[in-house]
Amino acid sequence: MEKNFNEWNKKKQKLHQDELNPFYKEREVWWCSLGVNVGFEQDGTGENFDRPVVIVRGFNKNTFLAVALTGVKKKGKYYFYLGKIGGKDSTAILSQIRLIDTKRLIKKVETVNEEIFKNLKKALSAVIFE
Repeated sequence: MEKNFNEWNKKKQKLHQDELNPFYKEREVWWCSLGVNVGFEQDGTGENFDRPVVIVRGFNKNTFLAVALTGVKKKGKYYFYLGKIGGKDSTAILSQIRLIDTKRLIKKVETVNEEIFKNLKKALSAVIFE
């Protein structure tokens, strides 16, 4: 598959210069400009090179840890089904967790249920540390 690194680089330069830093909270799902990435790292799609992410841990007003979501209902050690988010099936891709700057945030979708979020964190911990 051909990746459009040049267009993403233009978009990324604009994001970097943006003065906005949206306010976020843990458990929220946001559309996020993840960009065009190397190899098997999860890419964004469309004009904004975006995809939904769930915010797992906030570090400060500028950065947070998030996991990328897919609209495909997947099962296995590296996936955690969240249920319907924004009316669509949503699965967290546990291997696609990363630090993200708030400048990449586009639009809040909704907030994940507390119990589901607690189970998501357990699943992430198991994949990363066990």
